[in-house]
Amino acid sequence: MSTLTTASQDLQLQSAVLEELHWTPNLKAAGIGVTVHDSTVTLSGEVADSEYLPVKRAAMRVHGVSNIVDELIVRPKMPRHLNEAEIAEEIECALTWASNVPPTVRAQIDGANVTLTGEVDWDFQREAAQHVIAHLRGIHTVVNQISLTARPCSEEAVRRIRNALSRNAQLDATHITATLTGTTATLTGHVRSWAEKKQARTTAWSSPDVVHVDDRLDVHAH
Repeated sequence: MSTLTTASQDLQLQSAVLEELHWTPNLKAAGIGVTVHDSTVTLSGEVADSEYLPVKRAAMRVHGVSNIVDELIVRPKMPRHLNEAEIAEEIECALTWASNVPPTVRAQIDGANVTLTGEVDWDFQREAAQHVIAHLRGIHTVVNQISLTARPCSEEAVRRIRNALSRNAQLDATHITATLTGTTATLTGHVRSWAEKKQARTTAWSSPDVVHVDDRLDVHAH
């Protein structure tokens, strides 16, 4: 592929990402910079903390994006600094009221930074714990170190994972290979978008036999 063709495709992709940012509700897209090189999108500019994740997700939704480079600067949520006791109280309330977060989850607080620990049965519970506190007042970063309960691996586990990938309407499983070593599922091959990559990973995590997912899927258009 010629350099001229690649540059033209990058310009088209840049335009598509900018359109998706403007299309996404509650984003001030005018302050977000987007550059593209070889299908890799670099995001820059200053965003509110409530906009940070939606901006990245919007870019990942665009067909043709192969990677995201994050150079965004996050504005603090509140001018008043919350102390650790106040942050801890908000976290405890959020985790307690979340119906899909078990009481085994614990939060360690260091200033405005939170580390989640503990053990849960399912990956969706681990993700839910991070989701319910990610946008609380006073929190700048969340490190998710929650582990999954170890369990014996079923002989039929890998077959069930492959079948689940094949029947998923949001996936083209033709180019995805799933293997299972112990309780670690490894996904290799390629998908057409970040959304498809996420869907494949979620499908693998849905297996009761999986404790770890090694996602080696590449993203590029067929």
